[in-house]
Amino acid sequence: MNQWWISLQVLAPAFWLGMVVAISFLEAPIKFRAPGVTIPIGLGIGRLVFRALNIAEVAVLVVLWVATIAAEATPTAAVRNLLAALTIVLAIQVAGIRPPLSRRSNRILAGEELPRSRAHHLYVAFEVVKVIVLVWLAAATVAVHI
Repeated sequence: MNQWWISLQVLAPAFWLGMVVAISFLEAPIKFRAPGVTIPIGLGIGRLVFRALNIAEVAVLVVLWVATIAAEATPTAAVRNLLAALTIVLAIQVAGIRPPLSRRSNRILAGEELPRSRAHHLYVAFEVVKVIVLVWLAAATVAVHI
Protein backbone atom coordinates (compact mmCIF):
# COMPACT_ATOMS: atom_id res chain seq x y z
CA MET A 1 0.00 0.00 0.00
CA ASN A 2 2.84 2.38 0.80
CA GLN A 3 4.19 1.97 -2.75
CA TRP A 4 0.83 3.11 -4.13
CA TRP A 5 0.99 6.33 -2.06
CA ILE A 6 4.59 6.92 -3.12
CA SER A 7 3.63 6.52 -6.78
CA LEU A 8 0.77 8.96 -6.34
CA GLN A 9 3.05 11.40 -4.52
CA VAL A 10 5.55 11.28 -7.39
CA LEU A 11 3.05 11.39 -10.29
CA ALA A 12 0.58 14.00 -8.99
CA PRO A 13 2.95 17.00 -9.34
CA ALA A 14 3.68 16.01 -12.95
CA PHE A 15 -0.05 15.68 -13.67
CA TRP A 16 -0.73 19.09 -12.10
CA LEU A 17 2.20 20.64 -13.98
CA GLY A 18 0.79 19.32 -17.25
CA MET A 19 -2.61 20.86 -16.52
CA VAL A 20 -1.13 24.27 -15.71
CA VAL A 21 1.19 24.37 -18.73
CA ALA A 22 -1.50 23.14 -21.13
CA ILE A 23 -4.20 25.51 -19.95
CA SER A 24 -2.39 28.61 -18.70
CA PHE A 25 0.43 28.79 -21.18
CA LEU A 26 -1.08 27.14 -24.29
CA GLU A 27 -4.89 27.23 -24.35
CA ALA A 28 -5.43 30.62 -22.71
CA PRO A 29 -3.30 32.75 -25.03
CA ILE A 30 -4.09 30.75 -28.18
CA LYS A 31 -7.89 30.88 -27.88
CA PHE A 32 -7.94 34.63 -28.54
CA ARG A 33 -6.14 34.08 -31.86
CA ALA A 34 -8.74 31.63 -33.17
CA PRO A 35 -10.96 32.93 -35.97
CA GLY A 36 -14.28 34.24 -34.71
CA VAL A 37 -13.33 34.26 -31.02
CA THR A 38 -14.23 37.67 -29.67
CA ILE A 39 -13.06 39.05 -26.33
CA PRO A 40 -16.44 38.25 -24.69
CA ILE A 41 -16.44 34.68 -26.05
CA GLY A 42 -12.81 34.17 -25.00
CA LEU A 43 -13.53 35.55 -21.52
CA GLY A 44 -16.57 33.30 -21.15
CA ILE A 45 -14.57 30.24 -22.16
CA GLY A 46 -11.63 31.28 -19.98
CA ARG A 47 -13.80 31.69 -16.90
CA LEU A 48 -15.18 28.17 -17.30
CA VAL A 49 -11.80 26.64 -18.05
CA PHE A 50 -10.00 28.35 -15.16
CA ARG A 51 -12.80 27.52 -12.72
CA ALA A 52 -12.46 23.86 -13.74
CA LEU A 53 -8.65 24.07 -13.54
CA ASN A 54 -8.77 25.55 -10.04
CA ILE A 55 -11.18 22.85 -8.85
CA ALA A 56 -8.89 20.17 -10.29
CA GLU A 57 -5.86 21.86 -8.70
CA VAL A 58 -7.48 21.86 -5.27
CA ALA A 59 -8.32 18.18 -5.69
CA VAL A 60 -4.75 17.32 -6.72
CA LEU A 61 -3.36 19.39 -3.84
CA VAL A 62 -5.51 17.44 -1.36
CA VAL A 63 -4.39 14.16 -2.94
CA LEU A 64 -0.76 15.30 -2.68
CA TRP A 65 -1.08 16.14 1.01
CA VAL A 66 -2.78 12.81 1.75
CA ALA A 67 -0.28 10.84 -0.35
CA THR A 68 2.67 12.59 1.27
CA ILE A 69 1.41 11.91 4.78
CA ALA A 70 0.49 8.30 3.91
CA ALA A 71 3.76 7.60 2.06
CA GLU A 72 6.06 8.96 4.73
CA ALA A 73 5.74 8.82 8.49
CA THR A 74 7.34 12.26 8.57
CA PRO A 75 7.54 14.09 5.24
CA THR A 76 10.88 15.76 4.56
CA ALA A 77 11.06 19.48 5.28
CA ALA A 78 11.58 20.21 1.58
CA VAL A 79 8.47 18.31 0.50
CA ARG A 80 6.39 19.75 3.33
CA ASN A 81 7.56 23.32 2.54
CA LEU A 82 6.93 22.92 -1.18
CA LEU A 83 3.41 21.62 -0.52
CA ALA A 84 2.83 24.56 1.82
CA ALA A 85 4.07 26.95 -0.88
CA LEU A 86 1.69 25.39 -3.43
CA THR A 87 -1.15 25.70 -0.95
CA ILE A 88 -0.41 29.39 -0.43
CA VAL A 89 0.02 30.14 -4.15
CA LEU A 90 -3.23 28.41 -5.05
CA ALA A 91 -5.11 30.09 -2.18
CA ILE A 92 -3.91 33.53 -3.30
CA GLN A 93 -4.90 32.83 -6.89
CA VAL A 94 -8.33 31.43 -6.09
CA ALA A 95 -9.32 33.72 -3.21
CA GLY A 96 -7.28 36.85 -3.92
CA ILE A 97 -6.70 37.28 -7.63
CA ARG A 98 -9.54 35.45 -9.41
CA PRO A 99 -12.41 37.37 -7.74
CA PRO A 100 -11.25 40.78 -9.07
CA LEU A 101 -10.60 39.20 -12.47
CA SER A 102 -14.13 37.76 -12.44
CA ARG A 103 -15.62 41.15 -11.52
CA ARG A 104 -13.63 42.73 -14.34
CA SER A 105 -14.73 40.11 -16.86
CA ASN A 106 -18.35 40.62 -15.73
CA ARG A 107 -18.01 44.31 -16.57
CA ILE A 108 -16.49 43.54 -19.97
CA LEU A 109 -19.22 40.99 -20.71
CA ALA A 110 -21.75 43.68 -19.77
CA GLY A 111 -20.29 45.89 -22.50
CA GLU A 112 -17.77 48.09 -20.69
CA GLU A 113 -14.44 48.76 -22.32
CA LEU A 114 -11.65 48.57 -19.76
CA PRO A 115 -7.87 48.91 -19.98
CA ARG A 116 -5.68 45.82 -19.60
CA SER A 117 -5.63 44.42 -16.11
CA ARG A 118 -2.58 44.22 -13.85
CA ALA A 119 -4.36 41.48 -11.89
CA HIS A 120 -4.11 39.30 -14.99
CA HIS A 121 -0.34 39.75 -15.03
CA LEU A 122 -0.22 38.95 -11.32
CA TYR A 123 -2.18 35.72 -11.93
CA VAL A 124 0.30 34.76 -14.69
CA ALA A 125 3.23 35.50 -12.35
CA PHE A 126 1.71 33.15 -9.77
CA GLU A 127 1.30 30.52 -12.50
CA VAL A 128 5.03 30.80 -13.24
CA VAL A 129 5.81 30.42 -9.53
CA LYS A 130 3.46 27.41 -9.39
CA VAL A 131 5.26 25.76 -12.34
CA ILE A 132 8.64 26.26 -10.66
CA VAL A 133 7.39 24.86 -7.34
CA LEU A 134 5.74 21.88 -9.06
CA VAL A 135 8.97 20.99 -10.89
CA TRP A 136 10.89 21.36 -7.62
CA LEU A 137 8.32 19.24 -5.75
CA ALA A 138 8.46 16.52 -8.41
CA ALA A 139 12.26 16.43 -8.16
CA ALA A 140 12.17 16.46 -4.35
CA THR A 141 9.69 13.58 -4.11
CA VAL A 142 11.64 11.51 -6.60
CA ALA A 143 14.86 12.21 -4.68
CA VAL A 144 13.24 11.10 -1.41
CA HIS A 145 12.17 7.75 -2.85
CA ILE A 146 15.20 6.79 -4.94
